Amino acid sequence: MTPPRDRATAGEKRILLAYFSHAGENYHYGGRRNLPVGNTEVLAEMIADRIGCDIYPIEAADPYPGSYDPTVARNVEEEQHDARPAIANALPDTTGYDVVLVGSPVWNMQVPMIMFTFLEGVDLAGKRVLPFVTYAVSGMSGIDDDYRNALPDSDVRDGLAVRGETVGHSAPDVAEWLTANGLG
Repeated sequence: MTPPRDRATAGEKRILLAYFSHAGENYHYGGRRNLPVGNTEVLAEMIADRIGCDIYPIEAADPYPGSYDPTVARNVEEEQHDARPAIANALPDTTGYDVVLVGSPVWNMQVPMIMFTFLEGVDLAGKRVLPFVTYAVSGMSGIDDDYRNALPDSDVRDGLAVRGETVGHSAPDVAEWLTANGLG
């Protein structure tokens, strides 16, 4: 069991940042490149460094392949079966948190199905939820609305979408989004 990594508490708000990321072979401007750290993890760390928060990395019990095409094939199969892939570690207790940031890549115009495993496994009722994604071609793709539908008792705000290829240069967008949500 891996508990969330404690980073800090921002002001009087207690914040959890939960994210799923995929290292290995990723889409890159029409081709592929190997990433030692996934784009979403880079973005999550950038956010965490700005606000101070507890971090919970969402890791699949059955890890996704390192190669791009097998990962895409597995994702399509999980979507077709409305799967809920198991998470490797115990889910965090969200009781003491006021704000939960939820991050993932966008795969096939939606979040990977493991994100629904997470959302359905923790209690986010009454919490402010801030989605963020990294993407190749689709932008936010309505994911914040998907989260609103999945979390009707939560205050789901508009998300932040960062193109994977440009994630290392997204600090101004991150700062603007955090400030707009009272965390900057």
